[in-house]
Formats: sequence, C-alpha cells, structure tokens
Amino acid sequence: MDRIRLRPVAGLALLATLACADADMNGRSADGDGENPFFVESPHDLGYPAFDRIESAHYVPAFEQGMSEQLEEIAEITAQSEPATFENTLVPLEQSGRLLDRVSRVFYAMTSAHTNDELRAIQSEMAPRLSAHGDAISLDPELFARIDAIYQAREGLGLDAESLRLVEETWKGFVRAGAQLDDGQKERLREINAELAELGTQFSQNVLDEVNGLAIVVDTEAELEGLGDSRIQAAADEATSRGIEGKYVLPLLNTSQQPPLASLANRELRERILTTSLGRGQRGNDWDNREVLTRTARLRAERAQLLGYDTHAAFVLDVQTARTVNAVNERLAQLTPPAVANARAEAADLQALVDAQGGGFQVAAWDWDYYADQVRAERYAFDAAQVRPYFEMENVLINGIFFAAEKVYGLIFQERPELPVYQEDVRVFEVFEEDGSTLGLFLFDPYARPSKRGGAWMNAYVSQSDLLGTQPVVANHQNIPKPPEGEPTLLTFDEVRTAFHEFGHALHGLFSDVTYPSFSGTAVPRDFVEYPSQVNEMWMTWPEVVRNYALHYETGEPIPTELLDRVLAAGQFNQGYATTEYLKASLIDMALHQLGPDEVPTADELMAFEARVLADAGASIDIVPPRYRFPYFSHIAGGYSAGYYSYIWSEVFDADTVEWFIENGGMTRENGDRFRAALLSRGGSVEATQMFRDFRGRDPQIAPLLERRGLTGG
Repeated sequence: MDRIRLRPVAGLALLATLACADADMNGRSADGDGENPFFVESPHDLGYPAFDRIESAHYVPAFEQGMSEQLEEIAEITAQSEPATFENTLVPLEQSGRLLDRVSRVFYAMTSAHTNDELRAIQSEMAPRLSAHGDAISLDPELFARIDAIYQAREGLGLDAESLRLVEETWKGFVRAGAQLDDGQKERLREINAELAELGTQFSQNVLDEVNGLAIVVDTEAELEGLGDSRIQAAADEATSRGIEGKYVLPLLNTSQQPPLASLANRELRERILTTSLGRGQRGNDWDNREVLTRTARLRAERAQLLGYDTHAAFVLDVQTARTVNAVNERLAQLTPPAVANARAEAADLQALVDAQGGGFQVAAWDWDYYADQVRAERYAFDAAQVRPYFEMENVLINGIFFAAEKVYGLIFQERPELPVYQEDVRVFEVFEEDGSTLGLFLFDPYARPSKRGGAWMNAYVSQSDLLGTQPVVANHQNIPKPPEGEPTLLTFDEVRTAFHEFGHALHGLFSDVTYPSFSGTAVPRDFVEYPSQVNEMWMTWPEVVRNYALHYETGEPIPTELLDRVLAAGQFNQGYATTEYLKASLIDMALHQLGPDEVPTADELMAFEARVLADAGASIDIVPPRYRFPYFSHIAGGYSAGYYSYIWSEVFDADTVEWFIENGGMTRENGDRFRAALLSRGGSVEATQMFRDFRGRDPQIAPLLERRGLTGG
C-alpha cells in the first residue's frame, strides 16, 4: 500500500523530513482577526495540531514566515567567522525550518486527506515557491562550502556513528540537489524544479477531480444485483449527496480495478465501470494527464543528466537499496514470466467456469474479479461475503491491530476523543509503553470521501528527535466505503490486510529513537520503507490474533476454524493476477524513467509506449490491466517515480523476516523487542541493508518470497 511522505519543503532529498517541534513564536494574524495557530506552540500534547483553530487563511502566512525564518537561520550559519564544525553547521541546519516543517506537514496531510478548493489553490500557488525556497538552500555555495569542509575532515572528527552518517548523508543530499553545478546549470535546475513542482500538483489534482467526476451513475436498483443491501444503500446515499435523487452512484477508486466488480452480476455495468476507470486521464478534457506526465518525464531526465546521471531511474536508484537500474530490471524480468504464466492459468479456470455456466463469451478484464470469487468459492468452499461479517472495523482495530501490538511490543492504547480532528470520522489514540510512559499519538482515518485521495498511507505530523525533544504523532489513512448510518463497517480481507500494513508504517514512526530529525521514523530508502509494514501483515492471520478479533458482528461468535482454514488455504489463489497487475505497473514506471529527454514519448504516443513496454516484457496479457496506467499513476507523478518496484523489493526482506519470526517462536515479546531494537527504532540512522543484517544475521534471500507468491514453478 502506498504511503505519503512529506514532500521536500527545503528541496533536499536528505532534508525532506525536517524538525517538527513547536517553538515559541510571535503570533501573527492571517487576516487581522486572530492569531495564526502555526505561529504559537500547540496547546495539545506532543505538538498535536490544533485542528480546531487552523483555517485555510492561515497556511500562506505560515509558509511565508516559515521560509523567511529558515533563510535567516541559514544566513546565521553561513555568516559565522569560525571554521565550519559539526556543532556550528550541521546541528543548526538540522534545527532549522521548524515552523516551515510544521505548517507543511499539516498542509500536505490535508491536501491528501481532506482537501477543498481553497487548499488546492494554495497548493498550486505554493508549489513553485517552496521549490524555489528549497533551491535557495541546497544551491547556497557558502552553506555547501561549510558542509563540504566537514565532510572532507569527517574521519578525524571523533563523531559517533549517527553523527558521522549525518555528515555523509547531508553532503550527498546537497550534491544530489545540485550544489556542485556551475551558476548556469544551477539556474536551469531551479527552472526545472519549479516546473516539476507545478506539474506534480496539477497531476494529483487532475486525478482526484476525475475520479470524483467520473463516478458511475446507475439508474435502477436492479442493475446493482449482487452488490448487497448495505452497499446499494450507500450508493443511493452517494447519489443523494451529489443531488441526483432516485439514482445510485458508485464512486471510483484510483486503482484500475474497482471493488464493485467482484459483486455486480450485470456484465454490461461491469464493463462500463472498468472501461471508465482504464480511460482516465486520456480523454482530451481538462483532466487529461498525458502531456503533464510526458513533460514531467522529460524534465526529470534532463535534470538527471544535469546532475551527472544517464537517466532519472539511475538518479533515483543510486540512493536505494537496489542501487542500480540493472538490478531492478533483472528482478522484474525474473518475476514476470512465472507471474504471467500463473495469471494465464487462472484465466483459463475463469473461462472454464463461464463456459460451464453457458456464458457464451470470452472472459474479459471486467469479468475477472466476479468470476474469480466464484472459482474461489468453488475451490475453497467460501466466498468473500462469508468472511466480511467477521471483520467488523472496530474489532479489527482494537482487538486485532492494537492487540497484536500489545502482544509483540507491549504497547497500550487509550482513545483521546477530546483532541480536535480535521474530519468527524477521524479518531485519535495515545500510545503508551508497557511501563505507562507515553510513546506517541496515533490518528486513524478509515473512510473514503470525495475530499480524500485514493489509496492508503501513513504520514507523520510530528517526527521523533532527541535533538529537538519531540515525540511522534502519526496517522493512518484508508479508503474504506462508509456504510449507511447505523450499519456496521464490515471489511474485506484485503482491507483488513491494508489496515495491518499501514499500522506497520505507524509503528516504524512511533518506535523511532534517533537523535537527528533527518533520520526519524520512515526516513529510509523507498525500496526498504514498505518492509516493516509488510512484516506487520503477518499478525493479521496469526492464530492468537485472529481468535481475538475475527468475531461475527451480530453474534460475537469467532470465525469458524474450518472457514478460516479455507481462507488461509486460498492464500496463493489469484496471485498470478495480483502479481502481474503490480509488475505491469512497475515495468511501465521503470521504462519511462530509463529514457533520455529526447526519447520520452509525446502525449499522443504515451499509451502506445505503455503497450509496447508490456509487450516487450512479455506482460501483454490484456485480461490483467496494470494496477495503474500512466495518466492516473499517482505514485510516479509524486515520490515513487522509478520506485514502484519498491513494494516487491521490500517484500524480499519481509518474507525472509516472517520466516525468521516463525523459526524463532512467532509472537513473543523477545522477538518483537529484537525487531524493534535492530530495525524499527533506527530510522535512517543506519544503512538499510545493514539494519537487515543486524537483525537477520545475513543478507536477504528471495526464496521465501517466491514461495509466498507461488512463483517457484512447483
């Protein structure tokens, strides 16, 4: 699942996550009528945002003041007459930008979780200004001269390991941001960064606008056969909320496939839904993202070459655990043939079922989920509808996710309803250590809404840092359809998995125990960051945990053992499809970002390029569309460009770690404490693969992943 990371307000890869503690400021009104809440210390615990006081008018003044203050702080560093030292240069650099970081974290959290027209306008206005601010810091020759002097002398400074790593990573971050370019190159880099910031905002806003604008309107209840009473009522309520009385509206999510396709008996409606979904961003309307993406790809390629790399992919991968383009290409090439072969075998099973039912048609992409559920029901004697009553959201959260965290890590959770929230469905919990001391705060935002982007993610409002004396405030977000008033929220198996997954990211942020904010929490390579969250998924089906939360929402009866066994036995079912749709998205991402500026296709050529990439990779199986197509591939328009492969790369670490837990007794405090100490608490303060070696005692092995996904060929 995807996870939002704070965008680099300072324009630096290393400084993308800056200090987050509140400090005393002179309050300045946003509009002359009151105090701007960003300029004063939060009245709430741990710097928790004062959502009840924050208004749209507060953001721009806070951004402007934050940028001004940070530039003053940088000027104080460079104005020193004393030679550069770790203490007079890197420490104040880490401490700089606290107001800017604070407003940025809240603002970008809101543009993802609960946006509106005012925030969108501010986002468009601030994107190039924040980019320019970041460049003003990263391209400051006097600041880099001080950093470079410390870097050159680093081995003789007697620094502890984390401080030495800060020197090296700060220097690398400035170099990658263009600090060694000449004046003409720096000016071109500023232009590129500013335009990329604008394009990224435009792309994300187009995706959200179109996914809302193209919601499927259905005329009659009869057309929704199979959807279930509660979801039909939710569709009616959605129509009413849009002013379409007497009809039904099925909102779209940002993936290619759409949840209703698994249930709807009406094949014509299924086709309409998927065709609409797959055609997003390429219709020649105001939401068309093809030119936005191709322009983005050209600029990224030009920037990479300006910085000394052949391609944008090479630039990105240079600081990931994969390291090289060839390593990623080889991994994707290794996995694609068996995944596609499995998908074709699964498609044959679906066709056999259709033929047996006298369907008289060739199975298409919009049929897959509908008939896959029937094959699953036939083969494993259950369907998705049978298990949903046992996955009521409150039980999943409290008696599943929190229960597992208590057993493995000794955590205790207490709801804090008195803390203000930005939307009525958001809940806040204080997280305690076993000894009763406060670890941090956790926000849970489960439901889909038009103001929320698609997907699932974690973000941090406050990151832990010993230097700043801050403790974490983190949030999880999902897009679970909200049931009608008074109805329980019953989750699908995948939604339960996502909830456990995202809480793994939350634990990564909550357990952070580092000195410097640059290394806090999830500040690790993108192809490593999904690893801890994927590990946390294992507790979803751990017997002790399942028995505690998988209870029928009406009777309280636990899920029958034989039903759960059938569910678990189906673990590799449909893995050919799931792996192939993911790999297809990864392949097109990597291919686009391995092109030079002059090789990027035009907007009109983009979709043909997508098809050609998949054909060349042996992945042109039409019945399995990519999980995302180029025009609505929000990951690669933002922080995961040349990085969507990261999920499968991280899963190698994950599958190997799950095997270790099983070999060492599973759900024990000893195992949890080891994983926390060696990995979850260390953020980016240690090189990522070294953290894995410290935990596992060796490098990761791919065999557990291949076995998990049914790709061993056995």
